[in-house]
Amino acid sequence: MGRTRLGLLAGAARAFAEHGVRRSTMQSVAAAAGVAKATLYNHFRTKDEVVAALLALELDRLTVLASGLPLAEALAALSDELGGHPVLRRLASTEPELLAGLLMLDAERWSALVTRLGAALGLDPDGAELVGRWLLGVVLQPGRSTTRHRHAARLAELLSPGSG
Repeated sequence: MGRTRLGLLAGAARAFAEHGVRRSTMQSVAAAAGVAKATLYNHFRTKDEVVAALLALELDRLTVLASGLPLAEALAALSDELGGHPVLRRLASTEPELLAGLLMLDAERWSALVTRLGAALGLDPDGAELVGRWLLGVVLQPGRSTTRHRHAARLAELLSPGSG
C-alpha cells in the first residue's frame, strides 16, 4: 500500500476516533491526514470506501500482530488492541448502532474472518470460531486488561492440544 494511502487511512483513524464515523466528513479526514480534500478523493470516492479500507488495513495489522506469537500472547495482544482501539471505543460510546452494524457479518464474511483468524493463530475451525466470538465480546465490552489477559491464558489453555 502506498505511503499516501496509508497516511490517508491514519488520518481517517484519527478523525473517526475524535468525531466518530458519522460526524466525520471527507474534509475532516483530509484535514486529519494533512492533505487537500482532492487528494483524499483521488484515493476514495466516499466515506464508506474509507471505512472499508481502514477496516481491511486493521484486519491485516491484527493478523500480522497475532501470527507467530504463542497463543496466549497472541490472544492477549489481540484483546488489548480491540479493547483499547480508539475508533472502536468511540463507536461504542457514541455510535453503538454503527458498531453493531460493522460487527454483523453475513455467514460468508464471518467464515472468511474466522478462517483467517485460525490460520494466524494455528487453530482448528472450532477453536477459531470460539476465539472469534470471544474477540467480538471484547469489542463490545472490553473490561479490564488484566481480566482479558487471564481469559486469554485460560482460552489458550483450553484450545491447546492435549487439554481436552
